[in-house]
Amino acid sequence: MPLPTMTHSSSFLRLPATSSPHPPPADDASAAYAVVVLNQRLPRFAPLLWDRAARLRVCADGGANRVFDGMPELLPAEDPDQVRMRYKPDVIKGDMDSIRPEVKEYYSNLGAEIVDESHDQDTTDLHKCVSFITRNPPGSEESNLYILVLGALGGRFDHEMGNINVLYRFSNIRIVLLSDDCSIFLLPKTHSHEIHIERSIEGPHCGLIPMGSPSASTTTTGLRWNLDNTSMSYGGLISTSNIVEEETVRITSDSDLIWTISLRN
Repeated sequence: MPLPTMTHSSSFLRLPATSSPHPPPADDASAAYAVVVLNQRLPRFAPLLWDRAARLRVCADGGANRVFDGMPELLPAEDPDQVRMRYKPDVIKGDMDSIRPEVKEYYSNLGAEIVDESHDQDTTDLHKCVSFITRNPPGSEESNLYILVLGALGGRFDHEMGNINVLYRFSNIRIVLLSDDCSIFLLPKTHSHEIHIERSIEGPHCGLIPMGSPSASTTTTGLRWNLDNTSMSYGGLISTSNIVEEETVRITSDSDLIWTISLRN
């Protein structure tokens, strides 16, 4: 019995006036976006996602410092105080061991909800934020929820691995890890996958990585070096430094895979 198909698109990164060779997938058009900001440098497109995509904006602990400091730096032509007032998180959640006291007080005075989870030392701040969003989704259907995570990559390697682990812990939720250089998301083995490539903003370099467990069989189309019922594992073959060749990449695997693709400046 054929697997159901899940479609993916980075159309949320497309500038408002930018056209695309193909319309966004049907489920993308009705997507409900939430943004999570972690404690790393904001990517250049943070204001775009905040303004255009997000219905719910959550800062993970020290991510609030990054918004407070970084948004005015990304919008240098505007008054910093006006920028800070406009880019106010809806929720700040986490251990509260990184957020500066003056930043916490500033956003609290603007009405941001502060949720101290310092009692929970078994999960990461990203895990806490994703749990909160799934309990308070910005849309009516969980299947249409996209969680866009800014500052998920770069910095300490153990933090990056913890963020990737969240993709596996919440494999039923579309979570995209974003940096200036690339995006990463999980391809669950329960579906076949169609990835609609936004060539103006992503590619050509990409990778397919079996991080959770080996894959005995992965098949792709749309790549320069396609896989044909190919096995992949750490210590063996993994598909890194591949190249997107077509507008749509199709992937089927017997294992959950990490998809990563470069982002253009």
